[in-house]
Amino acid sequence: MDIGVISVRYARALLKSAVDMKLEDQVYHEMQQLSNSYVDVPALRQTIDNPMLSKEKKADLLVVATGENPSQLTRTFINLVLKEDRESVMQFIANSYITLYRKQKNIIRGKLTTAAQVSAETTQKMRQMVESKTNGIVEFETEVDPDIIGGFILEYDTYRMDASVKSKLNLILTQLRK
Repeated sequence: MDIGVISVRYARALLKSAVDMKLEDQVYHEMQQLSNSYVDVPALRQTIDNPMLSKEKKADLLVVATGENPSQLTRTFINLVLKEDRESVMQFIANSYITLYRKQKNIIRGKLTTAAQVSAETTQKMRQMVESKTNGIVEFETEVDPDIIGGFILEYDTYRMDASVKSKLNLILTQLRK
């Protein structure tokens, strides 16, 4: 069976249970933490996939990876995944849950890249602009990248607006080479 199909099925079941128990927001944050743990600690995946490690140790590791004091639903879910020998797809399940949750709640990810740190007011204005255009809630991330020299790059959904000095200079350079 396909890893994507398996992970989406488990994620859907977890989301349905979380919605029924009114814990979908908490489980969302736990799945984000779990996903981040897999990225931040690459050895976690290898450890969880190790057949010599007991299910109890794997469960303990996954519970710790979900953050402080995870919900009972998440603990039970982790035990179910381990019981069904699906721990190798746990990272994909967490990512699938995040995707399904965002789709259900109409949450869009946005990113603002600037050459220098911008004020919270500017960030809020950009977030509001994106929310008005998408009619959804925006999880906004900001990044400082001095390489763009000036201006900004705004990305959300499939949209990308590059108003950076670097891209303008590259455009001029390309035109001069013709």
